[in-house]
Amino acid sequence: MKNCSWVISKVFTEWMTVCITHVRYTTAGLRLRMCQTFYNNIPHTSVSGLYHSTRHATGRVRPWTRSSYATGAMLSAILMLSLVTTGCDSSDDPYAVPEHVSDEELTSVPEWAQDAIWYQIFAERFRDGDPDNQPDMVSIDGSWPHEQPESWAPTPWGHDWYAHDEWAGDTDLDFYEWVHMRRYGGDLQGVLDQLDYLQDLGITAIYFNPLNDAPSMHKYDARNFRHIDVNFGPDPEGDRELMAQEDPADPDTWVWTAADKMFLKVIEEAHQRDIRVIMDYSWNHTGITFWAWQHILEHQEDSPYADWYQIDRFDDPGTDENEFEYSGWAGVPELPQFRRYDSVDEFDHGDLVPGDLHPDLKRHIFAVTRRWMAPDGDVERGVDGFRLDVAELIPVDFWRDYRKYVRSINPDAILIGELWWADWPDEMMDPTDWLQGDIFDAIMNYRWYMPTRQWLGGAVPGLVNPSEYIHHLDSVSTGVREEVLRANMNLTASHDSPRFSTSIYNPVPYKYRVNPRENPDYKIHRPDERTWRDVRLILAQQFTWPGAPHVWMGDEFGMWGADDPDNRKPVIWPDLEFEDETTHPFDRDRPRDEVTADMELWNYYRYLIHLRRDNPVFSRGELNILLADDDRNVLIYERTMQGADTIADADPDGAGRSGEAGSNRAIVLFNNHESETAEVTIPVEDPQRWIEVLDLQAISRHHSDDGLEVAIPAKSAAIFIKSGEE
Repeated sequence: MKNCSWVISKVFTEWMTVCITHVRYTTAGLRLRMCQTFYNNIPHTSVSGLYHSTRHATGRVRPWTRSSYATGAMLSAILMLSLVTTGCDSSDDPYAVPEHVSDEELTSVPEWAQDAIWYQIFAERFRDGDPDNQPDMVSIDGSWPHEQPESWAPTPWGHDWYAHDEWAGDTDLDFYEWVHMRRYGGDLQGVLDQLDYLQDLGITAIYFNPLNDAPSMHKYDARNFRHIDVNFGPDPEGDRELMAQEDPADPDTWVWTAADKMFLKVIEEAHQRDIRVIMDYSWNHTGITFWAWQHILEHQEDSPYADWYQIDRFDDPGTDENEFEYSGWAGVPELPQFRRYDSVDEFDHGDLVPGDLHPDLKRHIFAVTRRWMAPDGDVERGVDGFRLDVAELIPVDFWRDYRKYVRSINPDAILIGELWWADWPDEMMDPTDWLQGDIFDAIMNYRWYMPTRQWLGGAVPGLVNPSEYIHHLDSVSTGVREEVLRANMNLTASHDSPRFSTSIYNPVPYKYRVNPRENPDYKIHRPDERTWRDVRLILAQQFTWPGAPHVWMGDEFGMWGADDPDNRKPVIWPDLEFEDETTHPFDRDRPRDEVTADMELWNYYRYLIHLRRDNPVFSRGELNILLADDDRNVLIYERTMQGADTIADADPDGAGRSGEAGSNRAIVLFNNHESETAEVTIPVEDPQRWIEVLDLQAISRHHSDDGLEVAIPAKSAAIFIKSGEE
């Protein structure tokens, strides 16, 4: 007989539990509950007609009666007998864990990801391309803060960030509360309109923050996982009507909304420009408007979704009080958290979490994953992978099955985990166990940025010399395969951290009191020249070091802002007008800042991006440390490739500063001393063939029998590429 376990298991789940007691694990400990069973739809099979559903059109499920139990048991027995006689195959189930994925398909890191240059888009704040799809009170209902005034309206794109909206006076909230109500109307049309911009910048991969339908501006509080947010598409009201006709638990009823179709268009247009696209999902929690959560609120423990979530106590209908208690992510009640389904083993934060998610929840997640990876069965139209939120909190059995499932659909898809703090704010997590080929391909590599900010940016706790800096970078690479190191997303900022420039402007401990609420001395205005100098040094390191460089949208224009929510200002596009920033959220003194794009910095970003793209030695080359001079605070490293082709001019338009063809070897030099010029000798053959291509500051150089003799100013960097010409 063929493998029928997936159907038989489903049938057993449906009717055997009627007459047995099962154990449910929650954060409150072990609890016995008499089982109440419901009919659910099972996957379509050749004999599915024998097992009919009693699901209501609304998606609610009718509980078993004694007579329906007898009928159900009989039908289930008939079904299993039919399976024995007719056979089935797990390959018929599109949402099952695949029985076999080859080791190569499972463990390999996508080649494209090892050369990627990432651009992160937070759609609500990227660009408003459609004035007719603005958020309204209906679309934000369920987001925090919950008491939106009737006068609420979207905020103009160029509004002074800290200045009050007209409706803010109708709340009793302070700035850092009511600002979360703001919506600016960014959408997917805005992304489509700027794909040529991203292509010209040199971006090869886009990481989208959550696009799923949700009431908040960040979208981690999903209303549903299966659809793009209605306000990101052209027809919000029409999309709501379409979704209302679906059964959210049944993928066969899911349709493509106008917003969904627009995202598919974004994928298509990006792929035509050789730009990959990944989505951001949190399989750890939902919002309180999520369809399954709403069903639980109405039906409590009688809901078939009650076992999906960490629920500590259900309401007792025999009392006047509401005893319902549950766990939200990080204690946030708007983000109810999924529970470990089959394990109560203890674990420490940062360890692999034992267990799995509920089978039906897991199946739902797999259905959403397939929907976006292979729309209507076409992998070419789908996304190229996922960034996965709060990954350390999700059970490891789920992650291992999830990787198998993703790779069975597209072996070239990437999975990037958010693995951040082991002990905030002092110790970052060691992601090694997640990067062995069975869970993730790469991580968001905050562990690269923190020591780099300390050494080149002067942040505390300080790294005073290059040997200590290199030791830190070596330590975070231990136990990680080379292809993983190349694919790790090296980022200077994101939606979860201060803007890059503001992070350097305030050299305080990373991610600790990095806002004017907790730190009255925290500077929120345009950074100074020292900051921009150090920003350029760090960028030179980022684009010449192993790992895939990442740009948080708007950083290339020199945007500034403290930690969330100040890091989520609308992008300051050069063709748009912005009010000067004159306001402080706590009415403190601050300078007036003109809000305009820094096109000189933008050109520097673009130059480094194309330098890396056109010189694969920076993404693929072996790394060798040539000099770490602690006395003079000088670091020199080399990137080399064997057998590489001659490398093209670093500027495709001939407007850059390289001006020479490169080769399979590059040398990067940093003088991080605050005041003294450093004279160094770089031992290379044919020193006349080495071209300095960064031109950050004027350096003097000459050739000798010992190699390149270089005098480099304080707080500067240089990049030498070996010309292909004699």
